[in-house]
Amino acid sequence: MKLDSAPLEISGIAQTEIELELKDSTDFNLTPAIAQRVQPVVADSPPKQQSVLVVFGTTFVTIFLAEIGDKTQLSTLLMSAESHSPWVVFIGSAAALITTSLLGVLLGSFMASRLSPKTIEKSAGVMLLVISLMLFWDVFIGH
Repeated sequence: MKLDSAPLEISGIAQTEIELELKDSTDFNLTPAIAQRVQPVVADSPPKQQSVLVVFGTTFVTIFLAEIGDKTQLSTLLMSAESHSPWVVFIGSAAALITTSLLGVLLGSFMASRLSPKTIEKSAGVMLLVISLMLFWDVFIGH
């Protein structure tokens, strides 16, 4: 007895239906024993949602590392030393960072609703390249 001689049912489709589909199709050269329904892959399907902890952790580490030793931190250090009120400076700088982060999130959300992720990535790359070239120009050429 041949393996494919028994009635075959794949995903609720009888063998004869699969054979008819295969005979009508010029794209496939499959036997009924290995035939499967192929789901089309959508190129612009939304990416899988990440967990809240992964997004939070990635954001925290990225911003924390980016902010260490930058001009904002140095300004806060100087203001704290001059004012002799470190907690007031901390609250003021934390409020300012929260406000600028809120603006970034709102602008990013607005842009994401109107532009594709690839467009946003390319635009960000071009902006960083322009900023890098301007800094290079200022350091090496614009004395």
